[in-house]
Amino acid sequence: MKALTAEWVAKAEADWETGFLVFRSRKRPSYDDACFHAQQCAEKYMKALLQEADVAFSKTHDLRALLNMLPVKNEAWEALRPLLVDLSDSAAVFRYPGRTSDKADAKQALATASRVRLLARVQLHLAV
Repeated sequence: MKALTAEWVAKAEADWETGFLVFRSRKRPSYDDACFHAQQCAEKYMKALLQEADVAFSKTHDLRALLNMLPVKNEAWEALRPLLVDLSDSAAVFRYPGRTSDKADAKQALATASRVRLLARVQLHLAV
């Protein structure tokens, strides 16, 4: 694995862990932050796949665009498409005043990130 790919993976893992940490906090769960970190985890894992495949990508947070760029797509990735749309949208919407996520939103976001994580780690030949 390329060094830069490994950095993307490490950052994705940090977001994955942080998302679950803030979701499960007993005193002050932060569902907005869980949604944000779930999106960031998915984004960074997808960028790790692009980096490893030498596919150039711009600075974007749009998971749809990243999905379209993936060199290896299969039914599992395509099944995630509608969930990735929701994850991209919710992460941005809940970061600013006007809307707040709830436990169900955060749970769905983390579930989607977990699926992306699993697919990416399999493609990158990492332990799951």
